[in-house]
Amino acid sequence: MEFHVLTIFPEMFNGFLNESILKKAQGKGVIKIKLHDIRKYSEDKHHKVDDTPYGGGAGMLFMPQPLFDCIEDVKKKVPKAPVIYMSPKGQRMTQIRAEKLNTKFTQYILLCGHYEGIDQRVIDKLVDMEISLGDFVMSGGEIPAMAFIDVMSRLVPGTLGNIESHQEETFSKKLNRKKEYPHYTRPAEFRGMKVPEVLLNGNHAEIEKWRRSNLR
Repeated sequence: MEFHVLTIFPEMFNGFLNESILKKAQGKGVIKIKLHDIRKYSEDKHHKVDDTPYGGGAGMLFMPQPLFDCIEDVKKKVPKAPVIYMSPKGQRMTQIRAEKLNTKFTQYILLCGHYEGIDQRVIDKLVDMEISLGDFVMSGGEIPAMAFIDVMSRLVPGTLGNIESHQEETFSKKLNRKKEYPHYTRPAEFRGMKVPEVLLNGNHAEIEKWRRSNLR
């Protein structure tokens, strides 16, 4: 799977891309993540990308020129990739939506807004879908883009050590989209709190029955 992230703050992704599971997945070649600095596409001599909105109001908006040029340039490299604008006005990201996207695309262009948002003409002409993490507003699209990458990457074979890790977890189809059962590890007793006896007896049928009865 390949992700192209369009942002004015590419340095925000440094830690995210170079730690833990995503670092290993990139090392194995199952995930590719490329950052594109929107400012480099600005025709302004100071690399300005924003301006005040017509009609007045607080905040600044991304101007269309840098975004059009950036998106069109990246689109030449991955013409089949949908352009996804990370926006609180978009469709909420869910596990079901992630699985549906995973069956349709292997490449994505993620547009990270900032300030008050972006010129509507970019959305009307170039954006294929808007995705939101929830009904709240963030300062920019970088963190939502990271979340999107993390969610989608888990569905790619080779990203996780065990393929069953994403098949049986909270909101998975196997668990009927319910929240996962509680988990325990050693020691069997800690500060007077004991692990449920059924998890210690080795009876897999009973363990499965207990887990199913503890889905929420």
